[in-house]
Amino acid sequence: MNESDRQKPESAPMPAAAATPTRTRKRRLWPWVVVPIAAVVLGAIWYTHHQNPNAGGPPGGGLGGPPGGPGGPGGPGGPGRFGGMNAPQSVRVATAEVGDMPVLLSALGTVTPVSTVTVRTQIAGQLMSVGFTEGQFVHKGDFLAQIDPRPYQLSLEQAQGTLIHDSALLAQAKADLQRYETLLKQDSIGAQQVDDQRYLVKQYTGQVQADTAQVKTYQLDLTYCHIVAPVDGRVGLRQVDPGNYAQTSDTDGVVILTSMNPMDVIFTIPEDSLPPVLARTASGARLPVTVLDRSNATVLAHGYLQTIDNEIDTTTGTVKLRAEFQNPDFKLYPSQFVNARLLVDTHHNATIVPSSAIQTGSIGQYVYIVKPDNTVTVSVVKTDLVDGERTSVLSGVAPGDRVVIDGADRLREGAKVEIAQAPPATPASASAGHGGHGGHHVGGGAAHAWGGFGASGGFGASGASAAWAHHRHAPDSAQDGAQ
Repeated sequence: MNESDRQKPESAPMPAAAATPTRTRKRRLWPWVVVPIAAVVLGAIWYTHHQNPNAGGPPGGGLGGPPGGPGGPGGPGGPGRFGGMNAPQSVRVATAEVGDMPVLLSALGTVTPVSTVTVRTQIAGQLMSVGFTEGQFVHKGDFLAQIDPRPYQLSLEQAQGTLIHDSALLAQAKADLQRYETLLKQDSIGAQQVDDQRYLVKQYTGQVQADTAQVKTYQLDLTYCHIVAPVDGRVGLRQVDPGNYAQTSDTDGVVILTSMNPMDVIFTIPEDSLPPVLARTASGARLPVTVLDRSNATVLAHGYLQTIDNEIDTTTGTVKLRAEFQNPDFKLYPSQFVNARLLVDTHHNATIVPSSAIQTGSIGQYVYIVKPDNTVTVSVVKTDLVDGERTSVLSGVAPGDRVVIDGADRLREGAKVEIAQAPPATPASASAGHGGHGGHHVGGGAAHAWGGFGASGGFGASGASAAWAHHRHAPDSAQDGAQ
């Protein structure tokens, strides 16, 4: 050994205990790598499930067992994106029928009374009393109000006195004329005096006639003091209270009286729809009209078309029609907005299907027809009339054909279907059925995303969920052991 070798200090050997912390750190590091990866996988599964709500049900509804153990029990899988393509689709069907299809014109209308009268006083005077209750139904001639009659009674008596005076003058003049005519025959008086007497009789006759008219005028004024109902109807709110001075110039009058039965409805139709209506009325047909409320849910009355206006409104391109209805239960109220349906004609022996069976696509309107082997075929149809939930078709569907009315959005040409006897489950109940044993958000979402993959411990949601749950609880187990 030389001098330089002796001066170098010998390196101390590595203690065996120094390698232990490094290996421990490496063992503790792998959960921090696996857990984020598992979280990313589960996040992707959850995102895919919510982006594809129509994907199939879970192949295995329960979570898998612990790593290395057997998979958990799984529920039956629905038609997934991969594994359930050939499974029959559940649909609801209806049978095309032969029936009558009405030709209806729908329009907005306004309830209009046959008569609306603003009861005004025809003479001026103090309103003494009111003989009605607001909202009361009255008949023609019933007492409504009383105007103070005393001034008009005095005027009547004065006119009657004048009439008596002038009638006496007329009688005297007629008697004088008779005497003058006798004397004229005896050539005792001149003819001019007789003619003057004749003219005087005519003057008194005119005066008596004027006095008679004056008497009748004041008698009529007394009649006007007693206000009565001009028509049958229902009175509204009182417009003036007793004690006020009523005048003929009052625009509001005393009360408004409206007839309630029968009742008219005025509605408008487009001018293009007028020719068939005119053709039917010209043939003597009486066209029925049905009135519904504003929500089109309740039928208020049935009546008939009465008349058509004599001109078209050029600003709107519509024409007014009036229909009359019996209104014994007063369901039709003045100025009420309603929906009117005019039955113009009826097509008999029409092929009718539910309106929900009609689909629209690039090929136009079509339906899915269920064949005897429970497969569907696409049939292009030509529709005619629509009456709410009923549609008549001119071609493409024959009476007796079964058409799909629910579930058509998942079908294609030749698809196998299963006829459902009841309406499909609501979304809430459907999601509850897909959760399986592993919970709605984790197990259900993963099963939706992976569809038809392995049902027990394969590349599905159960194994990943079990691994994620195992690593999530690992630190807690270590802490429990340390404690």
